[in-house]
Amino acid sequence: MEYELTVLIHPDREADLEKSLTVVRDLVKNADGTVKSEDNWGKKRLAYRIKKQDFAVYVAMVLDLPADAPLKISNALNISEDVIRYLLVKVDEKERAKLEAAKKDAGEDSEEE
Repeated sequence: MEYELTVLIHPDREADLEKSLTVVRDLVKNADGTVKSEDNWGKKRLAYRIKKQDFAVYVAMVLDLPADAPLKISNALNISEDVIRYLLVKVDEKERAKLEAAKKDAGEDSEEE
């Protein structure tokens, strides 16, 4: 099943970000999952302070995971020193199809003008 994982990496780990991301990738791999894509959004200001931090490095990942993997990954991320917050959600295929159709329709409408 496909999931989206967004992790907020501690800002002090920005200099050695690859090490922190390797830990997250290993968690996915050890849970029999795969990382399909990864997008580093960079260091951003948080909307509110989390664990005494005003900034974090945002990284979004698209994952393929078996049914029991999200719990394993969540438990590991909860105790991680590198990750100050995360969000792991299952991708809704019906909603994705609707979104793609809407984008396609919007693209056709702009071509007609």
